[in-house]
Amino acid sequence: MARYLDPKNDLTFKRIFGEHEHLCKSLLNNMLPLEPSQQIVTLQYQQSEMVPEIPALKDSIVDVHCIDNTGRQFIVEMQMYWTDSFRSRVLFNASKAYIKQLDSAKEYKFLQPVYALSFVNEIFDRDTSDYYHDYKIVNIANRNKQLEGLEFVFIELPKFRPGNRAEKKLYDLWLTFLTQIKEGTEVIPPELLEEEVTKEAVQYLESNSYTRGQLDAYDRYWDSIRTERMYYLDASDKGLREGLEKGLKRGLERGLEKGLKKGLEKGLEKGRAEGRAEGKAEGLRNVVISGKRNGLSLEQIQAITSLSKEKIAEILTSTDV
Repeated sequence: MARYLDPKNDLTFKRIFGEHEHLCKSLLNNMLPLEPSQQIVTLQYQQSEMVPEIPALKDSIVDVHCIDNTGRQFIVEMQMYWTDSFRSRVLFNASKAYIKQLDSAKEYKFLQPVYALSFVNEIFDRDTSDYYHDYKIVNIANRNKQLEGLEFVFIELPKFRPGNRAEKKLYDLWLTFLTQIKEGTEVIPPELLEEEVTKEAVQYLESNSYTRGQLDAYDRYWDSIRTERMYYLDASDKGLREGLEKGLKRGLERGLEKGLKKGLEKGLEKGRAEGRAEGKAEGLRNVVISGKRNGLSLEQIQAITSLSKEKIAEILTSTDV
């Protein structure tokens, strides 16, 4: 029984869509939001753009760059996991492809659109169940008005569920092809074998059609993905830990600062209250002593100070009057 490889691997993806124009054309015509009059007729492969090396993405992108008979450019990428750097790279690649047309077009009015189609083997937008994300440059107030030139489509593969839609048959089949065939798959979904283009693509996944050296490269790609993902997660964990430590430290500092301030305020208020009480007691004591020395009776002193006879007697006893 045949053993099949994963189509998302760098080796298999490029072999299928980077070496067979009719398969790439079918993929693009069915994945991109093109009107019937905009369908791709012919394709020609272009050399991949050279971009600044980003360590976290060094080997995680497979890239197919092609141009059709009207001059439109198409960049197809497979990303095994989502990072903000990948999104930036997609923007960079498409923008650079658009700008480089000036080398031959000479005038801006001859520039043709660039479409970037990116398959992502990870969920990056958890706010919606939608897996198909189409980005265009539009007028915010009137979204029907669009600046032609750049269009980006991101597809979250893990969210896709095969349907039974006649009007989107190849659309579903290509996504089924990319999501349902895994490493070591032995039984292919039968619907993929009923359509000529997907049946042909499946044949290019048979492991016995690759040399030992190619299979070694296939395995090294997965190793590099696992290694880079580990580095990426470690960096994320480190950032999270540092953020928590800083937050905790700042929280403790603020808590201590707030506690000390509150403690000082309470201490001062208590001191003031105690001072007022002591001052009042001392004042009454002086009135009692002064009244006795001036010959006032106990009743008169009590009327002046509102102190009890016992308290007045206690003051007088403790003082040599």
